[in-house]
Formats: sequence, C-alpha cells, structure tokens
Amino acid sequence: MHTKTHPIAAEPGLAAYQLASCHYGSAGSGKKVYIQASLHADEVPAMLVAHVLRRELERLDLEARIHGEVILVPAANPIGLSQVVHGTPLGRFDLASGVNFNRAFRHVADELKTTLAGRLGPDAAANVAAIRAEARAAVDRWAPPDATQVLKKTLLALAIDADIVLDLHCDNEALLHVYTGPALADRVKPLAALLGARAYLLSAGSGGEPFDEACGRLWWELAAHFGPAIPIPPACAAVTVELRGEMDVRYDTAEQDAQALLQWLAREGIVDIAPGALPAPLCEPSPLEAVEPLHAPQSGVLVFVKALGDEVEAGDAVADIVNPVTGATATVRASRDGLLFASTAHRHLLRGMHVCKIAGTTPFRSGSLLSQ
Repeated sequence: MHTKTHPIAAEPGLAAYQLASCHYGSAGSGKKVYIQASLHADEVPAMLVAHVLRRELERLDLEARIHGEVILVPAANPIGLSQVVHGTPLGRFDLASGVNFNRAFRHVADELKTTLAGRLGPDAAANVAAIRAEARAAVDRWAPPDATQVLKKTLLALAIDADIVLDLHCDNEALLHVYTGPALADRVKPLAALLGARAYLLSAGSGGEPFDEACGRLWWELAAHFGPAIPIPPACAAVTVELRGEMDVRYDTAEQDAQALLQWLAREGIVDIAPGALPAPLCEPSPLEAVEPLHAPQSGVLVFVKALGDEVEAGDAVADIVNPVTGATATVRASRDGLLFASTAHRHLLRGMHVCKIAGTTPFRSGSLLSQ
C-alpha cells in the first residue's frame, strides 16, 4: 500500500487543502476499483466505513490477495470538512459558490463522441481501452477555475477509467439504499443484497451531473451514440451507496458495511476472500423516477405518523406540520404506494422544505430527480 497526497489549494497567504488517496494492489494487473467516502463532508458514516476498509485492504495487500488495483479516498472533501460555521459543520454545499459538492462534475461523453469518431470498431475490449484513454485525456484537459473544481477534477481523474466506482454517502435520516444505472442493475444487484439495501434505485440520468454518473453514464450514452455496430459495454459499475442516516456512526454497522463491500469485490474477482452466502434481497430494483419526495405545505413542527421502513399507500398520512402559533395542523400525505425510506432530521420546517422520500415502483417524475 502507498498513499498519495494531492494538493487542492496552496496559494500563499490562504488556507491550503490536500486530498489523500490510498493505493492497493498493482495497477494494470486486473480490474481497477475506486472507492471514495463522504464527498458530502458532513455525511460521516462513510468515513468510518472507509476506516474499516483501509484496515482490511492493507491486510489483503500484504497477503497478495488483491487482484488488480484498489484506490480508496477515505475523506473525499477536505474543503467541506473545513467548513464549520458557529460550531455547525456544513459539508454538503460549497460555501464559496453555493454549489452542491456532488453536482457539476465534468461529463465527458459529448467530447468523446467527437474525439472517438472513426476510431472505434467491432472489438469491444479495444473500444473500452480507447474510451478510457480518451476519458482520461478529457479530464486532464479540464481547467478548473477554483479550488472546489480542482477537488472535483482530482477525484474524477482518479476514477474515470475504473471498472468499479463506489461513492459512499449517507442521507439525513434513512434506511440503507443504493443508486446506479439501469444498464448495471443485474451486476449491482448482489451488492444491494449484501448491504441489505431497502431501496435499490435506477436512473440513466438523474440530473445535475453527480459524481457516479460522471463515471458510469458516459458508457451507455456512447453506446447509444455509436449504435449497435460498435459494441460498447457498460464498463464502469458506478454505484452510490447511502449508508443510512447522518447519526448512524457505529462500529458494528461500519464493520458490516465494509464486509459487504469486500464480499462484492470478491465476487467481482478483485479480492481473494472466502465468499459467504448471498442473502436474499430485501427489495427489487425500482426507477428513481418512481420516488416521491414530500414537502411541508406550511411552516411548523414536524411530527411523523409513519416511520422509516413503513409501507404506505396512496392517501396515507405520513406526517403532520403543526403551527405552534395558530395551532393549524396540515397533514402530509403520500400520493402513491411505496416504502418510506428517507426523511429529514429537522423537526421544525418552513413551507416547502423537504419532509421525506417514498420509493414506489411506477415512474411519474422527470427532470432533476435528486435533491439539491
């Protein structure tokens, strides 16, 4: 194992940031895996899972049981980790620009449609190699104007040519859930089962250019552009894993989650560990377009009448919003059947603020599908 340090901002007289990446195995000897934790720096559970992964990967590396290369970034956002305002960590948005740290990653597919024109052929493996080389070059040409975009370029440069990308997050309050693309549904399904995911959400393009889609979406976009005569497989299994809620920082769940990730990597032929039995899935894949976000119809105190993990039916009351001044109570109801899998941790809301998310099965939304 060796660690690399990547300077993010180092102007004299200003705060400096640096990113650390841990490298295991041998580049070019097999598949490449990229794992990062806490791109939203105030989503802490992922960093504890990365801590466990580092311990296990160091052991496996010493025993020559890593077949390929694994890159682990245990704290993916040094800028966000430094954003503390009046004692409150604020790691979801860049305070300088207001932009979500997991949005506006460079999407290189359109550039590659031009640079690869006339260069691809009937050999799928050769096409994959050519696409990865051009993707690396496109990211290298990115000229970011500020430190936050330097961070995004650095992360993307580490991941853009990987076979597997695991982006570890958490929600505000939530059950464990997973996001990936429809082209990857079967490949990632064992991971969702191993993690015990309660929602397994698929989208070919959720909007906003998040990190996982910057790595994975380019493959099916290029396949659609070049057509069936040019075989282009979905060669990057990019997955966002939401590790429950922000307060779920415990050794037992971190160990459980890290072992599930390693078990999937073993099934992918990357780490040499004894495979355990694949558990029965706790959910089936469903479209992200079928997730219903509910919002507060008025300001007031939020009181849930349903709990995380409850199945709700269309018309069911999920929560009340009680105005403490007027006494007026507004009930928040589901408009569709589904599973209540994520909610806000705040208990006083202003009108229009996020209340919860319900995972259904029938698509009904389009456009930007992720919260800001």
